[in-house]
Amino acid sequence: MIGLAVTFAVLGAACSAVGAQWQHRGVRAETTESGLTLRKLGRLVRNPQWLRGFGVLFACAVLQVLALTFAPVTVVAPIVVLALPMVALLNARELDVAGWVAVAATTAAIAVFVARTAGEVTEREVTPASVFVAGQAVGLGVALLCLLAALGRGVLRCVALAMAAGAAYGLVAVLVRDVTYTVRVEGVSQLPVVSLAGLVVAFLTGSWLIQLGYAAGPPDVVVGAQTMVNPAVATAIGFAVLGEAGGITAEFVTTLAVCGAIAVTGIVVLARHHPDAIERRGLRRRAYRAPSP
Repeated sequence: MIGLAVTFAVLGAACSAVGAQWQHRGVRAETTESGLTLRKLGRLVRNPQWLRGFGVLFACAVLQVLALTFAPVTVVAPIVVLALPMVALLNARELDVAGWVAVAATTAAIAVFVARTAGEVTEREVTPASVFVAGQAVGLGVALLCLLAALGRGVLRCVALAMAAGAAYGLVAVLVRDVTYTVRVEGVSQLPVVSLAGLVVAFLTGSWLIQLGYAAGPPDVVVGAQTMVNPAVATAIGFAVLGEAGGITAEFVTTLAVCGAIAVTGIVVLARHHPDAIERRGLRRRAYRAPSP
């Protein structure tokens, strides 16, 4: 079953990359003159590229649900990182050497993270108390990141929004695991309604934040940031709240911390070396040097 779950998760990552690319184009087409607002949402949902992206991301969600039905959160969630090199491949002509190094470093770091945690996980039931604790922690994190996005601009705003979306999606993975595990083991009659409701709220929140991120920056930065935070949040909840780890040693924690630091550094480098960011810096320099009228 674990192999089947991994297959579903890899296919879901591929759908995530393609869907992100199309939705980004749709959002940018509708926000050329200003940011994404509720008024523009009606136009956005009629944009053909955005709708194609939505369809592919819906397939991604289905594949993720199937994967989480057959494997613990800490096995499935980190595989979403594969969306990062996939979306970079779709934009290969736009990345410079530093961007590719950042993508490779981030991917390698989370690959080591996944390999290190794979042998430490055990399947656990998700209790209502753990759902409540996880919801509180993620809600606080999303609120702080949204505040940072509101105070920032440019790439900082883009990354903050994408990280907030990633945190919300990390909670979605945990809640999906609760719903699918309960239905598989105990039947539909024991469906956890609270987790189902929280899943819907977290998913809608993450989806809206992703659209705002696409409006603020390039798709691979958005995918990279949310790809980094999504598995990190889901894995942290799996270890700390759900107790999926059999035993945690100092060496184990150090490895995960180093991998996390490398992944964060990779995202920052990618954000600074993406052509959109370079172009914006050039425009600011030219504006600063231009003589006053």
